[in-house]
Amino acid sequence: MQRRRANWSASSRSPEADGAGGRRPSEAAWERGGGEDSGGGGVAGGEVSGGAGGPWKRKCLVEYGIVTQCLAPKKLDDQYLTNVLLKINAKLGGLNSLLEIERNQAIPIVSRVPTIIFGMDVSHGAPRSNVPSIAAVVSSLGWPCISRYRASVCTLSPRVEIIDSLFKPQGNEDRGLISELLFDFYLSSGKQRPEQVIIFRDGVSEGEFKHVLNIELAQIIEACKFLNNSGDTWLPKFTVIVAQKNHHTRFFRDGNNDTANVPAGTVVDTGICHPRYYDFYMCAHAGRIGTTRPAHYQVLHDEIGFSPDALQELIHCLSYVYQRSTSAISVVAPVYYAHLAAAQVRQFVRFDDASETASSASGGQASSASGGQAQPVPELPRLHKNVKSSMFFC
Repeated sequence: MQRRRANWSASSRSPEADGAGGRRPSEAAWERGGGEDSGGGGVAGGEVSGGAGGPWKRKCLVEYGIVTQCLAPKKLDDQYLTNVLLKINAKLGGLNSLLEIERNQAIPIVSRVPTIIFGMDVSHGAPRSNVPSIAAVVSSLGWPCISRYRASVCTLSPRVEIIDSLFKPQGNEDRGLISELLFDFYLSSGKQRPEQVIIFRDGVSEGEFKHVLNIELAQIIEACKFLNNSGDTWLPKFTVIVAQKNHHTRFFRDGNNDTANVPAGTVVDTGICHPRYYDFYMCAHAGRIGTTRPAHYQVLHDEIGFSPDALQELIHCLSYVYQRSTSAISVVAPVYYAHLAAAQVRQFVRFDDASETASSASGGQASSASGGQAQPVPELPRLHKNVKSSMFFC
């Protein structure tokens, strides 16, 4: 693994300097939609207590374009300072670690063809509360790198799990979450459109799998078709994977051992898996206390054509690129980042009790997967252009 430090002096580049003349219509459309690149910004740090952190983060991220790091230490030691510096470096655009297989562009399938990786999650309010749910989608940047991500968020109706604002064909400034993420991938990857799209979805039950394909995947496909306005045949291949952690499956070592935990990187894809569908369990992380809970990955759709070994190796790699940790985590980093992004936005957005009714955060409407009547909800504030493409959530 390699470590890279962020450039602490911020710099900005305006895409208008490149112009759009003399290019194919599709290329100009990608550039126009991409907006301005992130200027980087600095880190505003401070000690906070109580609920002061949320409003302060909102002020910095929305109005000033500054990524933030709040400090509330009960004690200062090397481990605490190291964790804080890992977060700050990632928020400023640095890479705390880089996989050797990533640097050598040797990740199966992904390193050969421009590939964007999405992580999707929805954060709900407390049980029986009527606060809007918050959906977050993170996407990889700078292919063939798989270690850098950005996030886009929106609100949904309370307790709604399926995201229906991924693409908005009638929008003017807001075309949905996916369009802006595709634009950023294009600009950060040498102006290459993704030929493969890998989607990791968290938080859905088996009964919602069909909605993931029929509603969410369908919107992402439509977003790609909308961007393909030059008449060529560009349409990427898609793979959709559900990552589940809320289950009761555990694995134990055979024989007498000091710990019952299986070794980090253990994969179980036979015996207890579904007889018809492609699924497997992975314990990517090392368990320290008790018994390791594996992540359960279920492949709902695979146009890319991963072999079991290639997909498992990719997922294992994605468990090591979490920039807040120096070791593997229990689930792929894009899913974890989506969870963090939704949680952070919920932290700095307070919903008034009178308006906690529900729906799309980008100013549109959201309805339930069962076709219920959509209700308007408070609109999320737009992040400042200097931080919208940063890992502000890290």
